Amino acid sequence: MAVVRAKVREIFMPALSSTMTEGKIVSWTAAEGDRVAKGDPVVVVESDKADMDVETFHDGIVAAVLVPAGGTAPVGAPIALLAESEEEVTLARDRAQALSQGQSQEPPSPHVDAAAPVPAPQPPGPVGAPATKGVATPYAKKLAKEHRVDIAGVVGTGPHGRVTAADIETAAGIKPKPKVVPPPPPAAVGPAPPVAAGAVLPPLPGGRVVPFTTMQAAVSRNMVDSLSVPTFRVGYSMITDKLDALYEKVKSKGVTKTVLLVKAAAMALTQHPVVNASCRDGKSFSYNSNINIGVAVAIEGGLLTPVLEDVDKLDIYLLARKWRVLLKKARTKQLQPNEYNSGTFTLSNLGMFGVDKFDAILPAGQGAIMAVGASRPTVVADKDGFFSIKSEMLVNVTADHRIIYGADLAAFLQTFAKIVEDPESLTL
Repeated sequence: MAVVRAKVREIFMPALSSTMTEGKIVSWTAAEGDRVAKGDPVVVVESDKADMDVETFHDGIVAAVLVPAGGTAPVGAPIALLAESEEEVTLARDRAQALSQGQSQEPPSPHVDAAAPVPAPQPPGPVGAPATKGVATPYAKKLAKEHRVDIAGVVGTGPHGRVTAADIETAAGIKPKPKVVPPPPPAAVGPAPPVAAGAVLPPLPGGRVVPFTTMQAAVSRNMVDSLSVPTFRVGYSMITDKLDALYEKVKSKGVTKTVLLVKAAAMALTQHPVVNASCRDGKSFSYNSNINIGVAVAIEGGLLTPVLEDVDKLDIYLLARKWRVLLKKARTKQLQPNEYNSGTFTLSNLGMFGVDKFDAILPAGQGAIMAVGASRPTVVADKDGFFSIKSEMLVNVTADHRIIYGADLAAFLQTFAKIVEDPESLTL
């Protein structure tokens, strides 16, 4: 009699953003033994940007939780097992125990006729494949399509029977590329070399090691990636007396100084689109059709940049309402991916903390970021040589030198300064 395999499915750690490599389980909304339907939220996952509900794609019973609340797992790894019916719950739990012990084979299925003889061992093939046979990685699917390989006929060698790119290459008769082994380094002579960049240093005596949160780890990766981009910085000072007066008029309607600066930046970007451009592959750049400005926000345990989209098309009052919603979502870690990864330009304002000037690190995939300092009373001289005290603000812009040049950034800052110093157009 043929073996009938029980229907036990895995719930995988999803990729909730383009930069996410692992996720942390915040809480399970469905406990072991709960019956769930397709589309029901079963777990809350902390990605590198936000906490998001994860839904199940199938009906069934949550038979075993593989990663408890507070635990982490890489993207694509199983975090729970879902049984189709009560009969498969025991099997799923046995399988979970096997997984926790590092075993890759499933326990025997209970759906075997007791009178049936034990079949002789068979060579590896489709009959004895794991329950996830046919599930392939995205790259494996791409290779299978290119080389016209039927995934259903390929036995996967990845975790839990997943078909990998190497499996497809083997099925297509493609020889793997030989690995190039670098020659051993010459023996050190003389004094010990300095510690290499990226080496793990031991903690100082008496110190306490605190691991990165998921968000802090993502910020660390993004900042390191940004160092590979050739950047330059330009500073520009401007008088803010009229902008300060406008702010006093509109702040009762919920408009912040940051919103006014974001609107001014968008208006300047419409005249200098190259500053709103981006280079992602190092070989070309694209002029972005939308002006979406991210604003750096410090939250507990990390940093987020909620994005105000189409800033040039919205008035300051609508922008202020949208900003309040985004700010609330950011502080409660409820931002959706499109609300933090669609930026084409970024503004970071530390002026509210009394900071005079600072440089900002360019976010990956953007052309420029503006760092805004505080407005300070300053003695200035007019063209006739008369002195007066005016509020002056310094902004520094960090730009990608592959696509933006000094003259481009200088022209953009001149336009931005004109808008700030005569801000009536901001209210139109």
